Amino acid sequence: MTTLHYKILLRKEEDGTYTVIVPSLPGCLTFGHTVEEALEMAKEAIEGFIECMIARGEEVPVETDDAMICTVAVEANA
Repeated sequence: MTTLHYKILLRKEEDGTYTVIVPSLPGCLTFGHTVEEALEMAKEAIEGFIECMIARGEEVPVETDDAMICTVAVEANA
């Protein structure tokens, strides 16, 4: 069995829960009531997502250490 590592984005929501987004696995997201629960749910979501990809014969994305997540400021009339 291979150990894969994925960067996740944890976003605190207005209701106090945490949304988890996995940028390298588009469509893979989950949430938790605490950071700890969100991290545990992220592991389960990623494992299930990868299992589905394998079952469909899809190639599983592998992150490299050179991947970065950055913040960009933009002007908008929102």
